[in-house]
Amino acid sequence: MTLGTSASAPATAPPDRPQRRRNDAGDHRASTGERTLNVFTHGFLAVWAVLVAAPLLWSVLTSFKTDSEIFTSPWSLPAQWQFGNFARAWTTANIGTYFVNSLIVVCASVVLVMLLGSMVAYVLARYEFPGRGVIYYAFIAGMTFPIFLALVPLFFVVQNLGMLGSYQGLILVYTAYALPFTVFFMTGFFRTLPSALAEAAMLDGCSHAGVFFRIMLPLARPGLISVGIFNFLGLWNQYMLPLVLMPDSDHYVLSQGLAVLAANQGYRSDWSALFAGLVIALLPVLAVYVVFQRRIQDGLSVGAIK
Repeated sequence: MTLGTSASAPATAPPDRPQRRRNDAGDHRASTGERTLNVFTHGFLAVWAVLVAAPLLWSVLTSFKTDSEIFTSPWSLPAQWQFGNFARAWTTANIGTYFVNSLIVVCASVVLVMLLGSMVAYVLARYEFPGRGVIYYAFIAGMTFPIFLALVPLFFVVQNLGMLGSYQGLILVYTAYALPFTVFFMTGFFRTLPSALAEAAMLDGCSHAGVFFRIMLPLARPGLISVGIFNFLGLWNQYMLPLVLMPDSDHYVLSQGLAVLAANQGYRSDWSALFAGLVIALLPVLAVYVVFQRRIQDGLSVGAIK
């Protein structure tokens, strides 16, 4: 009986081998497809990185050239690095004034929109009340509203408030412009935060404002940093709103100043100062992204994982 059992055992093994071979073949095809997809994805990202970085690098190199070198040898390194282009752009082209104006308006707008946006988002995410969905979707609709359709009404509203051509008027408009995206982003982020801490604080006698500022707002710091950086980059590059609301040249922001400088090159031919001004305008954006890129990724991943 023992011999019979041992003799019949090998007869049952072969039927499993074709199934194992089919599974191995399927795994091999799947791994090959994944490798092909990874190669295609990395190749596309590499091409995209070159398309983005090449014009940026060329602009930086061109800002150190003379006007004659820009036209005679546009793709070569500068024969002599002209650091005076930046000083001329900062003073003669008035880029320094435009830079300071942009810094004042954008920083004040980001602080205000982050405070108001986080408060609205917290209420929409944590409290039940009639009309909450209507308010939330009204902010969502505000993200899809074309800014071109609001330029004329905004002009008259700001003019009637007596804030046309002032920092205050542009700050309020910037805040309203960035508020829908901030509310949308932070509402989803506040929904991912644990409510046990807020409930415990309420039981200990903490007020609603105390729970928000002392507990929930510090917990939402990754999301605040991420959306704050997005708002800074978007408002720093804004051109249409200041073009309509800042008619006074003394209060031009940097995007307006660069447009004026580019228009004047047809008469003065100071192209080196134009590229130097362009690099000056790029520096804050690059600095913010390089310094906070890890925080942007952490904020997005925390909001998606929790």
